[in-house]
Amino acid sequence: MAKHLIKNATIVNENRTYEADVLLQDDRIQKIEKDISDPEAKVIDATGKHLLPGVIDDQVHFREPGLTHKGNIASESKAAIAGGITTFMEQPNTNPQTTTIEKLEEKFAMAAASSFANYSFLFGGTNDNLEELKRLDRNACSGVKLFLGSSTGNMLVDDEEVLEKIFQSTEMVISAHCEDEGTIRRNLAKYKEEYEDDIPVKYHPLIRSEEACYLSSSKAINLAKKTGARLHVFHLSTGKEMDLFRNDIPIEEKKITSEVCIHHLWFSDVDYDTKGTLIKWNPAVKTAADRTKLWEALLDDRIDVIATDHAPHLLEEKDNVYTKAPSGGPLVQHALPAMLQKHKEGTISLEKLVEKMSHNPAKLFDIEKRGFIREGYFADLVLVDLDNPWEVTRENAHYKCGWSPFDGFTFASKITHTFVNGHVAYENGNFSVERNARRLTFDR
Repeated sequence: MAKHLIKNATIVNENRTYEADVLLQDDRIQKIEKDISDPEAKVIDATGKHLLPGVIDDQVHFREPGLTHKGNIASESKAAIAGGITTFMEQPNTNPQTTTIEKLEEKFAMAAASSFANYSFLFGGTNDNLEELKRLDRNACSGVKLFLGSSTGNMLVDDEEVLEKIFQSTEMVISAHCEDEGTIRRNLAKYKEEYEDDIPVKYHPLIRSEEACYLSSSKAINLAKKTGARLHVFHLSTGKEMDLFRNDIPIEEKKITSEVCIHHLWFSDVDYDTKGTLIKWNPAVKTAADRTKLWEALLDDRIDVIATDHAPHLLEEKDNVYTKAPSGGPLVQHALPAMLQKHKEGTISLEKLVEKMSHNPAKLFDIEKRGFIREGYFADLVLVDLDNPWEVTRENAHYKCGWSPFDGFTFASKITHTFVNGHVAYENGNFSVERNARRLTFDR
């Protein structure tokens, strides 16, 4: 039986920070207490380091099948564990799309053969697959994904009658991309009339505007209230939307939850001048005032989860005029370092960071025995050195696309070890050749 003993760690878990040892046996956390000794265990000295639960990223696009020139499950899950992400939930807008149970299970088979991190997938709802969605077992995957605004993959659900039936027909969490398509099309037509295809990227947040976001998210929330559906609103980007969410009840009692992504917490519209299409995302990065309100809502618990919306594209794809440059960028390797940077700057506590990146995703999706440092739970853990600066370069980025929106930035904190089901998957820049990832199970 494989054993690891993490000695002298500063543990951050369940709103506490304290020093203890952690004994791992096989895939589980066996014991948490001070001064553990076990002659059979391999000792890892964590003196001066913080031990966090592995990050659970509920929104990634790993591009397999069909778009594997941008990334694949193997390459992007390796980048994820280098970034302390031990579990991911991948989106359905691949080629073919994950809109049948057969295609869903094919994706699980792909991940079983190649993933370095624990995995699940979201089942895509469309205008014409309601009957297939009704057949989906509620424990089969992490949930249902609806695109209420067009994005990569053309999975727009714009039939209001079908949309209401979807909300009525599943007990699973419905995760929604909320942007109003009519508003976006009108805005785009206005700017195309002036600039044709070469629209300055600084107008992206005016095309995919505050109005487009608010109209769609408020409509989805009203529908969830009407039907009793369990709704999770992905990648919020505007301050105006913050008034739609509650913080007066715990996440376990919420029927409507929300998420913010790293790029909307980090960048603002002034960064388009230097970053250009590299920070073109859907929904768009908006103003510094929006960013401030997102932070406020995150810290006061109107926003429940921090995720990445990792969506790699090649640089040559990004290096195009506005209408031809795809939206999205790679983030899984740098998401936790970015949030640790915000901790170092005094913006967010380590306890709150762990709550939003590990505990809450586990609660929200009813993940079985992950997301916490508890005896008997799966040993998904990350060791971080808060005082170990390193510069992001294209040479040390592990994404298949080979670049990062953080290129050239120096983070203050470094991930030294990532454990996946008790296995040391990543250690001081080196990956294990063995994989120990698992398909997520749920307690629903």
